[in-house]
Order: sequence, then C-alpha cells, then structure tokens
Amino acid sequence: MERSIRPVAIGKKNWLFIGDADAGQTSAILFTLIEACRSRSIDPWAYLRDVLTRLPSMTNQQIDDVMPDA
Repeated sequence: MERSIRPVAIGKKNWLFIGDADAGQTSAILFTLIEACRSRSIDPWAYLRDVLTRLPSMTNQQIDDVMPDA
C-alpha cells in the first residue's frame, strides 16, 4: 500500500503551488482517472486517448459507458 501512494506523497510539495483552485481541481480529476485505470490494470494513456477521441461525438447519457469501471 505504501508503495502505491509513494508518488502522490512525493509530489505533495510540488503540487502545493499548482496555481489557482481550478488547476488544482483539474489535476485532482486527472489523477483520480489515472489511478482508477491503474487499479483496474488499464493503461491510463491508452484509456485517455480513446475517451478523448470519442467524447466529442457522445451524449451525456453515454458518459457512463466510458468510465474506467465500465
């Protein structure tokens, strides 16, 4: 468990001065998506590439279909 949270613990000081609150929230969302992919053995970059290319043509009802746990 400690090994899995080590990158987050090391980055805390760097992220302290991330900019404004919106940048911090965006970073939190991205880190959550990446860690959700990793916990499900999904390549995060392949997942994000796939979702971001499909997203413009999707409707709000289809968003649940591209979540990492789907």
